[in-house]
Amino acid sequence: MAKRNISDLVNDAKMSIEELSIQQAKEEIAEGSSILVDVRDFRERLLEGGIPGAISAPRGMLEWWIDSSSPYYREEFSPDRRYILYCSLGWRSALASATMKELGYENVAHIEAGFTGWVDAGEAVEEVTSGGKWFNSNQDVADSIISHKRD
Repeated sequence: MAKRNISDLVNDAKMSIEELSIQQAKEEIAEGSSILVDVRDFRERLLEGGIPGAISAPRGMLEWWIDSSSPYYREEFSPDRRYILYCSLGWRSALASATMKELGYENVAHIEAGFTGWVDAGEAVEEVTSGGKWFNSNQDVADSIISHKRD
C-alpha cells in the first residue's frame, strides 16, 4: 500500500461531507437553525477571534464531546441538530465533519474556506477573551496557581 499523507485523508473526508461556501454558511447562520462549531484550538481563538455565535469544540476533544456513551459527552451535541464546523483552513473541520458523520451525526457541513476565508471575505469576527476553564484572565490564572499551592 502506498504511503498516504494528510492531503489524502482530507480529500477522502471531503468526498463524504457537505462543504459550504462563505455565502452559504452566512445564509444558514442568519436563519438561526444551525449550530456553528469552531474546532480550532482555544489559543487560535484567543489570538484570532471567531465567527460570532460559534461554540468551541477543539478538534482534539470533539469525538469525546459528541458521543453520548463517552464520559465527556456534552449535552449541547445531539445527532438530530444541524452543525456547521470550521477551522482555520478547512482541513481539520473536514476531518471533524467526517468523524461526526461516522458517529451518527447526519446533518453536518463545514465551511470549505475556513476561518481564514471568512476573514478574507471581510465577514464579522468577534473577539474571544476566554478559553473557558483553560484561560479566563491573568487574575484567574494567578488565583488558580495560588489555590493549587495551598492544596
